Amino acid sequence: MAAQFFSSLADNALLVAAIAMLIQAEAPSWLTPYLKFFFVISYVVLAPFVGAFADRLPKGQVMFIANTIKIVGCVTMLWGVDPLIAYALVGLGAAAYSPAKYGILTEYLPHRQLVVANGWIEGLTVASIILGTMLGGLLIHVRVSGVLLHIDLPLIDTDIDTPAEAAIALIVVVYAIAALFNLEVPRTRVALKKLHADPIDTLRDFGRCVGHLWRDRLGQISLAVTTLFWGAGATLQFIVIEWARAALGFDLSKAAMLQGITAFGIAVGAVLASLWVSLDRSVRVIPLGIAMGLIVIVMNLVNQVWLAMFLMVVIGALAGFFVVPMNALLQHRGHHLVGAGRSIAVQNFNENSSILVMIALYSLLLSAGLSIYTVVVIFGLFVAGTMTLVQLWYWRNYRRHPEEIERLLAFARAEVPHAHRPAE
Repeated sequence: MAAQFFSSLADNALLVAAIAMLIQAEAPSWLTPYLKFFFVISYVVLAPFVGAFADRLPKGQVMFIANTIKIVGCVTMLWGVDPLIAYALVGLGAAAYSPAKYGILTEYLPHRQLVVANGWIEGLTVASIILGTMLGGLLIHVRVSGVLLHIDLPLIDTDIDTPAEAAIALIVVVYAIAALFNLEVPRTRVALKKLHADPIDTLRDFGRCVGHLWRDRLGQISLAVTTLFWGAGATLQFIVIEWARAALGFDLSKAAMLQGITAFGIAVGAVLASLWVSLDRSVRVIPLGIAMGLIVIVMNLVNQVWLAMFLMVVIGALAGFFVVPMNALLQHRGHHLVGAGRSIAVQNFNENSSILVMIALYSLLLSAGLSIYTVVVIFGLFVAGTMTLVQLWYWRNYRRHPEEIERLLAFARAEVPHAHRPAE
């Protein structure tokens, strides 16, 4: 949990610092969302391999290697490499990190505790998003960056001359702290799986895993929800920044703080979900996703800071409450269908493909000259509409296959963790 906290803290602070570097370079506003685009490319391209890699080595060792890659990405950004390219390298580390950080939950715990465990992990992750986003905004603030830039190391010329560079240098230290915690993650007794000698075999195995999850009556619903949610969530990060500038007159530092308030709402929703929603009742929270999309549109009616803060908390709470149970359900089905690391890799592939598409569409809307207010309406209707389709999909599955759905839900309630294995 400590390793995940500090790694996520640095990830979110780095996004704000990277945006500041683009602003510093006077890049057009439509280019900013492509930071996220380049970050998640590795999740999609390497998905067949990082899941297998996470199941090949102890999870703590995988996370240590991944954090080291993130540090290298930060250093290259300081050396003057294009922020998009350097951030893509950080994304490579994040792609390797993700299957290990979530896959280890199913190795440590029986599936009955997965919603609670996800509540803790997501709550802590969102706390790191809040603090990381605020840390990034704080580090680029003129007063704080001024202090950092006046710190000189004897006999060493660091060439750190701007607020964004000073922020990134400090973020490297946070990644290093996370890497030290990674070394202390204990090994589980789960048998490690060998990597395929032929990459083509790895791709075939990944394709088999994707097929297993999309054919499963519950897996397909939870995978559809999380895929849509994370694509929308990544886009919402940038929408909030642009909307805060237009509606509230915020600069990047203050807009980052508003992002943190949204993340606080997600943490509240995640904790409440872990307390109130059992694994077998996860599908009942889908309507909250529909509500979240509709409430996002209300942003266009807000021009006061206190009201904006309240609305961000509400949107975040709805998001956290409905995504944590669905995430736990997907982990449960994935663990029994294809294995912990591979299931998270499949999840990452789908979710980050959604992020690539939605970020690209958002950037296209901005480059086409649409106002942020129009984009907010389009975004809200899209989220509400797609979540409605997923709800109809689940009802259709239940009507056509009631016995199978009830059996899978009963399995989620069962006390014996490995009472059922799907036929190969």
